[in-house]
Amino acid sequence: MFNARDKCAIAGVGYTQYSKKSGRTVRSLASEACLKAIEDAGLDVADVDGFVSFNFNDSVPAIAVATELGVPEAGYAVDFLAGGNAANLIVLNAVAAIQSGLAKTVVCYRAMNGRSGFRLGGGRQMAAHGITQFTAPFGWITYPQAMAMWCRRHMIEYGTTNEQLGSIAVTMRNNAALNERAMQRQPISIDDYFNSRQIVDPFRMLDICLESDGACAVVVTSAEHARDLKQKPVYVGGGAYGGGPQQGEDLFDAIRWPDHSHNYSKYIAKDLWASAGVGPEDVDLALIYDCFTYSIVMQLEGFGFCKEGEGGPLAASGAIARDGDIPVNPHGGLLSEAYIHGFNHVVEAVEQLRGQSGPRQIKDAEIALTTAGAMTCGSAMVLHS
Repeated sequence: MFNARDKCAIAGVGYTQYSKKSGRTVRSLASEACLKAIEDAGLDVADVDGFVSFNFNDSVPAIAVATELGVPEAGYAVDFLAGGNAANLIVLNAVAAIQSGLAKTVVCYRAMNGRSGFRLGGGRQMAAHGITQFTAPFGWITYPQAMAMWCRRHMIEYGTTNEQLGSIAVTMRNNAALNERAMQRQPISIDDYFNSRQIVDPFRMLDICLESDGACAVVVTSAEHARDLKQKPVYVGGGAYGGGPQQGEDLFDAIRWPDHSHNYSKYIAKDLWASAGVGPEDVDLALIYDCFTYSIVMQLEGFGFCKEGEGGPLAASGAIARDGDIPVNPHGGLLSEAYIHGFNHVVEAVEQLRGQSGPRQIKDAEIALTTAGAMTCGSAMVLHS
């Protein structure tokens, strides 16, 4: 279990414009976001000695960014071959590196041309080996097709409805309307949701996150160092990574998973809350990985904000709105702000806990949950001011 409570803090954040077509290389995007995060912390490039990122063969190596920025001594450069499940893991890894003495100040980033370049939603190269030989013949090729199965299982088990999913899409878009960096800011109604194009049952277009070009980054350093820097520190209070039994042979494999009406969150929640010394009742806002609307439902349940089967009704009740009991994704989330593989959730959490989120600011926000993942494996953090 994570045992470095409040030993490290996020001291800076940076991001590029989020768009459908950046017209730039991924390295350029990554370098811009990292440099902005370093400057936001009040540091110089020479003060950084570590870089950590994750990718799906669609980004630029950590050492390449360190080289482009001119870091004199990048003693720690790590790349995870991972999906959105690693969006919090890279921060936890930075904490571990700092605590072990491998680095002092680490920049974590995610950069991608996810719309104009390599598109995660564009399908996978098929080959008759591994899990693909069992899924491809049945049309289980893209992420929407795979995750639709999870959503349908939850509907069968608990009676979750499209109306409840639609309420999540509407809420995320309402939040994004107040976020100047969001890609989609035009408010939508429940009628707009039901009129949106069917993609794969039970998902409509508005159930599915955006495809985005862009990058974002954060600076992680020791708590002592962070307190001497430019910005109000946001402390890493706790964290967890992993999932349950039979996670499969790759990130697309869910056939072995024991119960598709629950995802990774059910299995890491106990360690997460114990590591931070708080519970879901203490959280002021939640940045929940919303690659699809259903993933919010499962994580509300898995992390203990409600009982199993009650995630859909809770979301539809207004509880996850900005003025609700548990505000979720006040920036609009992956559904409406951008899909930077979930790492933009960490940036939003930091700005909220600093009190720098402008019209979307959650009043008196002191404790935030950030999550990443939708199927068998994921990560989460508790951050606080």
